[in-house]
Amino acid sequence: MTVTPPPATDPKPLVSLKGVTKRYPGIVANNSISIDFFPSEVHVLLGENGAGKSTLVSMLSGLQQPDDGSILVDGAEMAIASPQRALSLGIGTVFQHSMLVPSLTLIDNVNLGGTWWRRPGRASIDTRMNETAKSIGVEVNPMALTSSLSLGEQQQAEIVRALMRGSRFLILDEATAMLTPKDAEKLGQLMRRLVAQGLAVIFITHKLNEAVAYGDRISVLRLGRKVGALSPDELKTLGPQQATNEIVRLMFGSAEASGSEAGKVVKPRREIPIQAEPVLEILALEVDDASVPVAGIELKVGGGEIVGIAGIDGNGQKQLAEALAGQRPVKNGRIYLDGQSIEDLPIGARRNRGLRYVTDDRLGEGTVGAFPVSINLLLKQIGEAPFWRSGISQAGAIADNARRQVKDYDIRTPDIETPAGKLSGGNIQKLLLARELTGTARAVIFAKPTYGLDLQNIAASRRRIREAADTGKAVIVFSTELDELIELSDRIAVMSQGKIVGIVDNNGEARQKIGEFMSGVAA
Repeated sequence: MTVTPPPATDPKPLVSLKGVTKRYPGIVANNSISIDFFPSEVHVLLGENGAGKSTLVSMLSGLQQPDDGSILVDGAEMAIASPQRALSLGIGTVFQHSMLVPSLTLIDNVNLGGTWWRRPGRASIDTRMNETAKSIGVEVNPMALTSSLSLGEQQQAEIVRALMRGSRFLILDEATAMLTPKDAEKLGQLMRRLVAQGLAVIFITHKLNEAVAYGDRISVLRLGRKVGALSPDELKTLGPQQATNEIVRLMFGSAEASGSEAGKVVKPRREIPIQAEPVLEILALEVDDASVPVAGIELKVGGGEIVGIAGIDGNGQKQLAEALAGQRPVKNGRIYLDGQSIEDLPIGARRNRGLRYVTDDRLGEGTVGAFPVSINLLLKQIGEAPFWRSGISQAGAIADNARRQVKDYDIRTPDIETPAGKLSGGNIQKLLLARELTGTARAVIFAKPTYGLDLQNIAASRRRIREAADTGKAVIVFSTELDELIELSDRIAVMSQGKIVGIVDNNGEARQKIGEFMSGVAA
């Protein structure tokens, strides 16, 4: 008698998102997202900055709760109201930046969150750590001081800690962003070993080569929506190159692919004459940095021109912007402003020549929160006439300047003597714009000018950037928001691993070309 085996059943998802939506004032971070996560799979989440990946992670980790929709664990709807609840359900998260306490040993880091009234059993933790590490093919020294470990070793320790706490659903949030290529490869091998033991691994990355190399399934987010996915069968059928091309299309294709009105691309600004001679010229620039050294930067920006700098965050944009502003030393190369070399000049001298810098760190670097608005508007002119004479501040001149700037730039403040730290983010940004765009500015560098702003202040900031170029200034805009760069720029340069890998004219093909350069598809 022949017994017919039962038909194979599809695996059931370990965790499912069903129509999950998360809103913040002025923005929908996640818009009705539905995704199934299966055991024994590396599920890659891809998307630009602002696509909604971090918000999803925060909800799965219990740091935030969805406004609509539901999260299912083992098929049952669950409210993940805290990180402790997430851990009890077997959901562990390893964030991009280490959550270990540097001054503690690995044993004591594992014990954090345990019962406070009981002496930690360090010997038993030591044994469990070694056993867990051995089971997944890594080595850890439980008695090692966390600060003595490399980033790769700290990450392995965090994965071990998550498994010791019973994690069966492991989220690796931008896990390779801070790692060396060798450590990133080791992490990829570790992910394969974890899923071989039945775990579900969620791998969030910006690097398409890693997604295709390590992922069993890939979901792509854009502007808060899930815009596409590649199943295991599709990944096998397409092969690495075709799969990469399809991902590029989903990530950087037309804004309409997102199905969002917010993603509608605004046409580039009107054409205006650009001076024949560049106002700002960068030649063979090199900047030393321990994580992302900058090398071989060549760029010319004419008066009236806006050049955008695109790229995944952490590819040398900050280092380049700060080197241009004079906040980092230049190792090699030249920076010319109106034909004069400025790379050896300090910040103040560059400003006097007409170079201005609008930082993205509005509170930590751009303003002194305890100082009044009136003084913050003159932070880079302290001691200069007519606001100071013989070292004595001229209260009338300072107040007149403040009142004029507050009116011209619509800075909403109770009074010009209100501490700048009490203003909203949008009004602090207006303060920075007022300070940097007035006077004899010739070239202006904007670092993430609309980061963290609401829609109204985003529009106001972009209008000021356009006006700066329209008055003949050379403008460079560093941004991780591709739609922003396409709206503002005449040309867009793409940075990757500390280098400019391509420059494209802002035309109908710009989005696709930029995506190819950012992902490494383009040569």
